[in-house]
Amino acid sequence: MKKVNLLLATLSLCGATLAGAQSLSLADDGVKLGVLTDMSGVYSEMTGPGSVKAAQMAADDFMKSHKEFTGKVSVVGVDHNNKADVASNKAAEMIDRQHVDVLLDIPTSSAALAASEVGKNKKIPVIIVSGGTTALTNEKCNKYTFHYAYDNYMLANGTGTTVTKKGGNSWYIIYPNYAFGQDLNRQMTAAITENGGKIVGSDATPFPNTDFSSYLLKVQAAKPKIFGTMQAGNDLVNVVKQYNEFGLKKQGIGLSTGLLGEQEISSLGQDAFAGAIATVPWFWNLDARSRVWALQYKKLYGKLPTYMQAGVYSASMTYLNAVSRARSDSGEAVVKALEGYKFSDFFARNAMVRPQDHRVILDVYTVQVKPKSAAKEEQDYFQRLQTIPAAKAFTPLTESKCKM
Repeated sequence: MKKVNLLLATLSLCGATLAGAQSLSLADDGVKLGVLTDMSGVYSEMTGPGSVKAAQMAADDFMKSHKEFTGKVSVVGVDHNNKADVASNKAAEMIDRQHVDVLLDIPTSSAALAASEVGKNKKIPVIIVSGGTTALTNEKCNKYTFHYAYDNYMLANGTGTTVTKKGGNSWYIIYPNYAFGQDLNRQMTAAITENGGKIVGSDATPFPNTDFSSYLLKVQAAKPKIFGTMQAGNDLVNVVKQYNEFGLKKQGIGLSTGLLGEQEISSLGQDAFAGAIATVPWFWNLDARSRVWALQYKKLYGKLPTYMQAGVYSASMTYLNAVSRARSDSGEAVVKALEGYKFSDFFARNAMVRPQDHRVILDVYTVQVKPKSAAKEEQDYFQRLQTIPAAKAFTPLTESKCKM
């Protein structure tokens, strides 16, 4: 009996060893990350070249810790000009001609939706970091698309709820007239009204845009407690600059933003945004762990990362770890390795890839912009007001329209 048990134990050990030593199956003998982004337009400072650099940093760090991948991971960055048709064509070209194994980043929701459709048809994973529309994990969800970092439900659930409960119960909203803005306006309106607030006005604005004066005159006349701007990137900078020029803050009309990142504050100055409340998935000096990574990024690339760029690093690493677990970069194998995966890194805390809709849930934070006088160091922008746990930050599955 002892000999039989010893033989079974030996066979079991051999099986485990063989499974652990399963050889890698990589198309073209390598893994190529494709960053489809805005390289020169309105969102280029939020994402753009900095996102390509973040993906490259992730590739380099991954190869250092996974020696069998040494020399096998590469990155390509492509500009989609914030246009859905360009994004669709570029996504197909990246897959067919440049042989990328995953598409990452993809700001501008219309572009993200277009690239998602290409990924579905070609069975290539698409990980949206910078596009905000919740349609990606609702009515437009598909097996190969994953939504990382943030989305419009998260922004509205955090900011709209917090500001309204703090007494900001009458709002005038302006939003960019494309998929992201339209969706965020719906989500923000729902969050405000569900918490007892009211919308006294709502206007769609051209995208991109530089002159918001006609809309600000309407806000001035309506006298809401809160002016909510759903713009982002350079458009947001222009809105807030003109908000201050019109003296709306001095007139008692508070500022709330739908999507606010570090680069907009840097562009216009901290005091221009002081007091504004926003919801973010991460910021560079959130804690020691975040600071260490952010300073490594700055050392390599000369500036601190935005949360979207940090999200691209995290998403790239999550994808590469899935390839390592699957021992393959085939879309089918990677999707299987990602679904239900739980993890926590410097960016995504208490995170999980929900298998039902491919929403990556994680802890997020409502923050308030500090005045410059309260900053303790360069780009010390945010005071954390609260942490929203991952399970409460995103669209509940009971409200999901996703049919995977």
